[in-house]
Amino acid sequence: MASPSIVPNDRLDKDFYLVLEDFRSGAAFRETDEGIDYSTLIEDLLRGEYDQVLRVVAFNPAEGWSRDASEDVARELERRIGTEGREISDALQDFIESQVGRRIGVQLPLPLQL
Repeated sequence: MASPSIVPNDRLDKDFYLVLEDFRSGAAFRETDEGIDYSTLIEDLLRGEYDQVLRVVAFNPAEGWSRDASEDVARELERRIGTEGREISDALQDFIESQVGRRIGVQLPLPLQL
């Protein structure tokens, strides 16, 4: 006979996000609040709540999936920085650039038509 879960199932049926951060003593997943959803995570990253982001992992226990959401998060951060004109730390810029595979904030040359 299986023991009942101490965590109510209705609290598990949503997407969770964990940030893998590089600390002086090594990389670790940062403690997080249960209420951190995607938009809160993006805002926290833009506000500088995390110092050295390495990866962002998303998971949904009720649906039984997990994945590396780093690239999606980086693209959303890049979009928000561009549209809202936000300043970000060098470390966050490094995270974004490592995920999108190019420098951000640089105007790409357009071909000239004569």
